[in-house]
Amino acid sequence: MSKRLRVAVLFGGKSGEHDVSLSSAASVIKSMDLDRYEVIPIGITRDGLWKIGQESLPMIAANLDQSKREQLQSQLPVLSDSHDLGHPSIMKPSEIDVVFPVLHGTFGEDGTIQGFLEIANLPYVGAGVLASAVGMDKVMTKKIFEQAGLPQGRYVYFLKSEWNKDASQILQQIEGSFGYPCFVKPANLGSSVGISKASTQEELVEAIDFAAQYDRKILVEEFIPAHEIEVAVLGNDEPQASQPGEIVSSNDFYDYKAKYIDGKSEMRIPAELPEETKEKVRQMAVQAYKAIDGSGLSRVDFFIRKDNGEILINEINTMPGFTPFSMYAKLWEHSGISYPELVSKLIQLALDRFKEKNELITTHEIK
Repeated sequence: MSKRLRVAVLFGGKSGEHDVSLSSAASVIKSMDLDRYEVIPIGITRDGLWKIGQESLPMIAANLDQSKREQLQSQLPVLSDSHDLGHPSIMKPSEIDVVFPVLHGTFGEDGTIQGFLEIANLPYVGAGVLASAVGMDKVMTKKIFEQAGLPQGRYVYFLKSEWNKDASQILQQIEGSFGYPCFVKPANLGSSVGISKASTQEELVEAIDFAAQYDRKILVEEFIPAHEIEVAVLGNDEPQASQPGEIVSSNDFYDYKAKYIDGKSEMRIPAELPEETKEKVRQMAVQAYKAIDGSGLSRVDFFIRKDNGEILINEINTMPGFTPFSMYAKLWEHSGISYPELVSKLIQLALDRFKEKNELITTHEIK
């Protein structure tokens, strides 16, 4: 029997998407063949404490069936004599072959954990430091998309300090740009955390104050009557796009509850669109992915206006959810790649990128 690949599945974290990460990680672990992979669960608590192996299992126990939990416990490897991830020996490549950071939001999807893994010289699933940071910041993403020539809706952004200093000027700017209704978002969060829809100035003020609890940078976007379309992208230098799917939300908009709790939102895969439109959306998804220098995976979200069919890019998510209600895996399942196969492909893409990167010259000696 060949040596199993040792995969550290990293989950939890200090972001507002902690619970989403736990559910995603449990789904990833459940899909992994333990005859092929030696899984090391690593949980990060809301307080930032790192728990490895046996100590991390209570964090995801509710999302794992008993048989999988027992199977996982029986095969947990013995690592170094320290359970502190800061201990250098824990992060030796000899002990971990690849990391699957199933972390969403701040400190997980924003380039910080990616930078840590780069310094540790470990291969990891998903986007690198730059793509993660750009993809996490919705304002920077929009600027990159503008440079790439991708059409978008109208928006206004500002800092929390600017809002506190002159709220009336910002309200005037928003109302003069596109008015109501509009959406208010923290610039650096995902999973619809901190997002509100505002139909009056009073609601807008409340929404901005709410979003400002999560981030120092606030984004306000025009409301677009549109079909919400999502495309999954997979690959490194030659990415492939899935069939597009459409989200029909169970709530007023596709918020946190609609995504992760009630499970009532409808996913139409493939989206009911003309073939020409489907192909255009897929091309734009790959264009967006390449624009931020994506790798591994991303989900790219679009609006297609109901009045004239115009395609507008909304955002890119470099570590989309892997929960039972998440769209990314469902899109690939419909496109011919099962969940376990998808996880395996992502791990291989991480190893391929790591190998290519290690072939580069990183030092220069002056003679």
